[in-house]
Amino acid sequence: MSGQTAAAPAPAVKPPGHDIVVRAIDVVKDFVRGKETVHALRGVSLDIYRGEYLAIMGPSGSGKSTLFNMIGGLDKPTSGMVFLDDVDIAQLDAYELAWMRCRKIGYIFQAYNLLPTLTALENVTMPMLFANIDADTARDKGAAILRRVGLADRIFHRPGRMSGGQQQRVAIARAMANDPAIVLADEPTANLDLKTGEEIINLLKNLSMELNVTVISATHDHKMLNLCDRVAWIRDGAIERLEKRADLKITVGKIDGQ
Repeated sequence: MSGQTAAAPAPAVKPPGHDIVVRAIDVVKDFVRGKETVHALRGVSLDIYRGEYLAIMGPSGSGKSTLFNMIGGLDKPTSGMVFLDDVDIAQLDAYELAWMRCRKIGYIFQAYNLLPTLTALENVTMPMLFANIDADTARDKGAAILRRVGLADRIFHRPGRMSGGQQQRVAIARAMANDPAIVLADEPTANLDLKTGEEIINLLKNLSMELNVTVISATHDHKMLNLCDRVAWIRDGAIERLEKRADLKITVGKIDGQ
C-alpha cells in the first residue's frame, strides 16, 4: 500500500540469554604435503554461544580437530576469520595470542598433559601465575577449584598417584583456573572407562551451567552427546549439519544418520 514503509527484517534468533562468544566465518585451512594440498577445512562458518556445551563430531580426517585448533588459537586459518569475544584471533601477534589463550581459553587434553613433578595444586595454579595472579591468591583459588571438582583429598598428590579420572579432574580444574570464556576439551573421555567418562561429562556440563562457561568438545565419543546442547557434525572439511541435542534420535549403539 502506498505511503507505508516496508517492515524491517526480523532479527536473527539466538538462544534466550545467550550471546555469541565464538564466531567462525568462511574458515579455510589447507596443508601442503609435498606436491599435494590437503583441504582440511572448506569454508566453515559457525556461531557458538556463551554458556552452551557444543560437541564437534566427525570421523578421523573430517576436519574436526583442525576446526578445534582454529577456535583455540592453536593454528591460524589459510583464509577466513575466527572471533573470540569480538576479537579476530587469527590477526593477533604471538604476544597477544599468548595473552588471549592464557586468560580467555581453558584447554583439556586427551592425555591430561599434567606436569608429573608437580602436585595437583601446583598444576592448577600454574596458569594463574602466568596471568600474574599473586601466589597466595592462586593457591587459595586453586584449592577451591580442586574441591569443586571433587579432589579435596588429592590436592597435594602428584599425577602418578592418581587414577585417570582424577588426573582428568585436575586438568578440568586447571582449565577453569583463569575464569575462561571457553573451555576446549579434546577427546576428554578417550582414555577413561565408561563410568568415569560419564562422570567427567557430567562434571563439564555442571561447570558450564554454574559458571556460564562455553564448553567445546572435539570427540568420537557418542557419550559426549548425552548432555551437550548442540552437535556440529563435520565431514570432509565442512559442517554437514548442526543439531540441537533434543532433536537427536539416539538408540543403543546408534545415532540416526550415522
